[in-house]
Amino acid sequence: MNKKNKKIDILCVGEILIDFIGHQSDVLINNTRDYHRYLGGSPTNVAMNSARLGLKPVMISAVGNDGFGEYIFKRLAEVDVDANSIKKIENKPTSVIFVSKSDGTPDFIPFRAADYYITEDQITTETLKQTNIFHTTCFALSKDPAQTTILKKAEEAYNLGCKLSIDLNYSKKLWNSKEEAINVIKTFCKFNPLIKISEDDMLRLFETTLPHQEIFDFFHNLGVETICLTLGSKGVKLSQKGQNTIELPAIKVEKVLDTTGAGDAFWSGFLFAYIKEKPIEDCLQVALQLAALKLQNVGRLPNNINILSKLL
Repeated sequence: MNKKNKKIDILCVGEILIDFIGHQSDVLINNTRDYHRYLGGSPTNVAMNSARLGLKPVMISAVGNDGFGEYIFKRLAEVDVDANSIKKIENKPTSVIFVSKSDGTPDFIPFRAADYYITEDQITTETLKQTNIFHTTCFALSKDPAQTTILKKAEEAYNLGCKLSIDLNYSKKLWNSKEEAINVIKTFCKFNPLIKISEDDMLRLFETTLPHQEIFDFFHNLGVETICLTLGSKGVKLSQKGQNTIELPAIKVEKVLDTTGAGDAFWSGFLFAYIKEKPIEDCLQVALQLAALKLQNVGRLPNNINILSKLL
């Protein structure tokens, strides 16, 4: 990857949300009484984590011109995430999501408004020329105009030599149909992105439990070289086309406080090490360490931890 003279390590394109995470542990939303407010959205978490790891991320999204939007800009500024290309929407509120607190995959209810109003003018050709990694999510691709914008700009980024990355965080409740989701995913896979998927994502997408090799083959056949399959407490598998699958165990965590954002912490660590041109197994080790750190904290990674010193 030619990183010389590029000013942007990771261009994070997609949803900025206000997460209301349940205060009661291990209950679904129907039994959650109280919620605490956090900054959320998968690409937002990656941007925040990346900045605190010493990288230079830029965030592309849309928020409402409201109090939640102000809170978002304040939080991004605290860790030096470049928010200059985030659009304020006058007639739509900032998107909000309610999430249960869980040691497994959390339950969630989305109230989407501003987040998917991402338009082409927010991502200039000059920005793409300065970018190492163009990262997005299945969530972000689920609605227009963001979907059309991201697919068009991803192709441009690919042609300009950017490495693409996607978290395939598929959820049926975000899409018009599963068929549309699969078609959009197939289109994005033409650009050979680094793919992060979870077992839960794949169960939701394919509606059956597939052997891991079948999942890897599905994406390899679409032209994807590297697929990272996260297995929760069982660790991770990574498949590179034509090479042996790498499998690593999760780092043991005595008490899991919150799983929300653990996948984003994992992928932030992976991309951090990837940008530093570490061997792929080292990328996974850094990713697993960051995920373990996240599992021990509610909301995002804590302020008072020097992440960098724990990873290197």
